[in-house]
This record gives sequence, C-alpha cells and structure tokens, in this order.
Amino acid sequence: MPIINEQIAAFGASALGEFSNCAPWELTGRATGIVEQLLSRPGPNYIVSGNIAVHTTSIVESGATIKGPAMIGPGCYIAAGAYLRGGCWLEAMCTIGPGSELKSSFVFSGSKLAHFNFVGDSILGREVNLEAGSIIANYRNERVNPVISFVHNGQLIETGVVKFGALVGDRTKIGANAVVAPGAILAPATVVSRLALVDQGAW
Repeated sequence: MPIINEQIAAFGASALGEFSNCAPWELTGRATGIVEQLLSRPGPNYIVSGNIAVHTTSIVESGATIKGPAMIGPGCYIAAGAYLRGGCWLEAMCTIGPGSELKSSFVFSGSKLAHFNFVGDSILGREVNLEAGSIIANYRNERVNPVISFVHNGQLIETGVVKFGALVGDRTKIGANAVVAPGAILAPATVVSRLALVDQGAW
C-alpha cells in the first residue's frame, strides 16, 4: 500500500496528518467530509462563510467560483475563472489560475495550477507546478469497467474506486498540455515533459 508520507514529506505534520495511514484514493473519496471536519477548527484569521473558509491573507478574485466545502489557507491566490468544487483544501501559498478546475483535492504549500488545468481527486505535495493546459484526469471513460487499478514500483494497486487522479510528490513539475491518466503516483521531484502522457494504468 503506498504511503502518502513517502511522496509528501510534510503530510504527517500537516492538518491532514491524522489521515497518514489512508490510501490516497480513500482520502480523496472522503474529501467532502474531511474538509468539513477541518472547517470545524479553522484556526485564527480565517473568514468563514457557510462551508467555505478563506484566510485573510489570501486573494480570491471576482469571477472565481468556490463551491464548499473548501478551505483556502494563508497567502493563496484564486484567479478569476478558477473553479473549486467537491471538497478542496489548500494549505498555503497556492495558486489556482484562470480557467483552472480543482475537484475533491488536497494541495500543499507553494503548489500552482498555472491556468487552464484540471486536477481531479488528487493530492499534490509542496511546490508542485502544473504548466498551462496540463491535466490530472480522474476517470477512465475508455473502459467498460472504470474501476481504477495501476502499477506502482512493480506492484499492482487495486483501488476499488472509479474516481482517482494522482498522488503527486513534492516539487514535481508537469509540463504544458501533459496528461496524467487516472491512477498514478509520481515520486518527489518528477519532471513530466510538455505534451507527455503518464499512464500507470493496469490493462
């Protein structure tokens, strides 16, 4: 079973640390409930409106859409045209650029979705950068049975779920218009070339 701490060094000490023993797809599958749980103890300097908490040092531009539950940590920037839904948590200093969509995902400090990105049902470590147009897909619509399985370090991983994107290690860089297919684990400091396809799926 892949351990999230192997890919994201700060995970255990973060607000999500109590979930360290969960599989990544268990965490993203429970995103709504987990973010709601975190909203019950947001800490100082958050403005809470309904089921959305935004730190006072963050900027949410007019024209951004945030559908709760969501928690936006210190120093984040959510651009006009960004769309967050399905339970999203941003640790700190994250950027969700114009035209980017984040769904049921957890994003650690300093990570950036530049613009026109989709990230679904994923966990992004610290200082991850997605160049324009890159995608982390979360559903295998090419299969009759879309339950996600994939190979990691030579081991077949059976998730038992139909929606899961990726566990992305710290400092990973994903180039413009690259695609990470559903069900992937990217080691820290991975570099995905522009226009590349990363597909770890088991067929």
